[in-house]
Amino acid sequence: MSADIINGNIIASKIRAELKIRAENLVKRGMQPGLAVILVGDDPASAIYVRNKAKACRESGMRSEVYNFPGETSQEAVLEHIHALNVNPEIHGILVQLPLPAHFESHRLIASIAIEKDVDGFHPCNVGALATGNALFYPCTPYGVMMMLKERDILIEGQHAVVVGRSNIVGKPMSLMLLEKGATVTICTSKTRELTEYTRSADILVVATGKPRMITAGMVKSGATVIDVGINRMDDGTLCGDVDFFPVMEKAGHITPVPGGVGPMTITMLMSNTIEAAERARKAR
Repeated sequence: MSADIINGNIIASKIRAELKIRAENLVKRGMQPGLAVILVGDDPASAIYVRNKAKACRESGMRSEVYNFPGETSQEAVLEHIHALNVNPEIHGILVQLPLPAHFESHRLIASIAIEKDVDGFHPCNVGALATGNALFYPCTPYGVMMMLKERDILIEGQHAVVVGRSNIVGKPMSLMLLEKGATVTICTSKTRELTEYTRSADILVVATGKPRMITAGMVKSGATVIDVGINRMDDGTLCGDVDFFPVMEKAGHITPVPGGVGPMTITMLMSNTIEAAERARKAR
């Protein structure tokens, strides 16, 4: 029997409809949620991501301001701009699009964002708070995964969750969020010895390695929930995930596709964090 395909587009559309109502309520009270995105350089993939974020914000009744700096811009100039956005009352969320040019220290830029506007959830204080279960904002991709599991009523508490990938953006926060919900969590990487021994024991398997189709059907437990965070462009121009989708689909209980799985949820949760930041700002008035 084929797995239940968790369609991120459908879930994202449902959440965005709710976010639009929240944004409209804020506008009626004199506050339009505002997101500022800083893009440095001309990375094509980053430019596409930023355009998609801006479009999604506008469709939900939010303000979106994109600040595009040439790649040779100094780090100090961008830091100065972030400081100005920190005190701008019309901006409730600030995002620095990664990757940055080689002469930038990404950790320094992210740490310069006011924590109450850190809607990406990458500020060191937010990362530390996540480890204690008190994050002001959840990182958007893991947050999107958790919402997908919730939408499908997939049990987390008491389950064995295996996360393959250790990045600061997905792997590490994903592990902490699953742990917070009562899962027994194992963290692996693409270089873990005898990786299959771990993945085949997973009730929930989250994969974020950037290695096309590395998780095969033989590495998955029957009936498992498989969340594919990876997105890879192949030589023929097609997109695929880190999971060998069709063979694994015949074995898993639930699975996310690529594209159309986790991707739409990431932008949606960014919007959710920005609206939440605006709601907090209004209450603080």
